[in-house]
Amino acid sequence: MTLSRRAAVLLLAAGAWTLYVWVTRLWIMTGQDESTGFKVVHGVLAVVSIAFGIAVARLGWRALRAARPESAATRDGAPV
Repeated sequence: MTLSRRAAVLLLAAGAWTLYVWVTRLWIMTGQDESTGFKVVHGVLAVVSIAFGIAVARLGWRALRAARPESAATRDGAPV
């Protein structure tokens, strides 16, 4: 299955947004005075969400590279 360029960009944006939100949340949590349970639960949620964000962004990146026009991907039949 081939994704359109629009879908690939959307996947990249979703992955980037997920990473931004959860990395920011982890940073904020380090300065909060919350219970250990709160930090553990939200830390696990963050790690899982960051892993999904990376996976989604990786799929988007691969799809975007696959959707490049032939002329941009190769020059005189040789990979660039």
